[in-house]
Amino acid sequence: HVQLQESGPGLVKPSQTLSLTCTVSGASMTTKNYYYRWVRQPPGKGLEWIGHRAYSGSTYYSPSLKSRISFSRDTSKNQFTLQLTSVTPEDTAVYYCALGDDDNEFWGQGTQVTVSS
Repeated sequence: HVQLQESGPGLVKPSQTLSLTCTVSGASMTTKNYYYRWVRQPPGKGLEWIGHRAYSGSTYYSPSLKSRISFSRDTSKNQFTLQLTSVTPEDTAVYYCALGDDDNEFWGQGTQVTVSS
């Protein structure tokens, strides 16, 4: 049973860097053709795609966020990480991580991030 859990600070000050980690359990990120992605939902709005890392290693970022985003992963810990620099209040959202292959996609429960001074 694959489970994902997001973790990170609930509150970040403007201009700081947000770092979120997604920990995967019940599956190894490297044993199947898994991709992973990050999605967020600002208050009162729909889901917004942040970016996607394919199994091949190719990474795709939202054009509106591309200059501030980076993805990384630690396969020894079965984790992948999102970093978002120079945050503003507009980055306030529930952030979700997802892991999938051709047949299934698994989501974390989401973590609230608020950007405020």
